[in-house]
Amino acid sequence: MLLEYFQMIDRVEAVDLQARTLSARSVVPSKSPVFEGHFPGMPLVPGVLLIETMAQASGFLVLAATNFAAMPFLMSVDGAKMRTFVEPDAVLDIEAFLEHEGSGYAVTKAKISSAGKKVCDAQLKLRTMPFDQVPLADIVRKRAGEVGLLDALAARA
Repeated sequence: MLLEYFQMIDRVEAVDLQARTLSARSVVPSKSPVFEGHFPGMPLVPGVLLIETMAQASGFLVLAATNFAAMPFLMSVDGAKMRTFVEPDAVLDIEAFLEHEGSGYAVTKAKISSAGKKVCDAQLKLRTMPFDQVPLADIVRKRAGEVGLLDALAARA
């Protein structure tokens, strides 16, 4: 997890396109410039970065479900609940479930837990735009390879 670069997912652990689920894992870094201001003397991962983590897991799930046809962009967050604090060195288990995909939108439910305890959850809505409309396909496919999404998809085949 590189907080300051918004690279929130360390590894995609599994993808099940039949069940429409993705599981991923990240480890919060022990040090980050983010913690210098949030909060001095009591470093905590900001809630917005936890939402971004769920959004990125959801985005990888949408990419897998659409065979990398379109780029998912976070559009709205509904019912987000932060249930506990996340400190440096925490291991985060992230899960995303695809409720709907089509007509240029996707809806997911995502959650994060750490050490068996709920951290947060939310429903996320993403706008999907074909890669011929946004010049991000190569970058996104490269990142998907780095976090193991392509390996997870190959393992299920």
